[in-house]
Amino acid sequence: MTTAAPQGLRWSHVGLNCRDQKATEDFYTRLFGFRRARVVEADGVRVVFLRNGLVYLELFATDADPLFPAAKGGPASPGTARHLAFQVDDVDAFLAAAQGEFEPTLGPLTFDEFIPGWKTVWVSDPDGIVVEVSQGYTDQSTEELATYA
Repeated sequence: MTTAAPQGLRWSHVGLNCRDQKATEDFYTRLFGFRRARVVEADGVRVVFLRNGLVYLELFATDADPLFPAAKGGPASPGTARHLAFQVDDVDAFLAAAQGEFEPTLGPLTFDEFIPGWKTVWVSDPDGIVVEVSQGYTDQSTEELATYA
């Protein structure tokens, strides 16, 4: 059974908790092309919105300790996001442009047995959030999807 999304429903943002809000903003600005879109301050709390096209990140400052250490491809804990993911035209060019600003936590790995040309690398942002950078992903056809229950 297919259900329709409510009229006007669209993606809004992901909120990230940051030990160093400025370092996190710099990471996503430099490496992923985000720009500051809005700053909201109330009751001594600053929230920074970053935007890249239709994608927003909402940055909240925190001094809390991490719930778990960063994992290679992301945490497997239920109720947590495993990773953020971005598409690029060329993973190797992305890594070269980063000029050694980070060490991959996993990969680059190729998944040609699933999709020819699919390649992915995982990195961590300044707060240990795993970020997947991938090239070549494509959806399955309606016919292929119909074979899965």
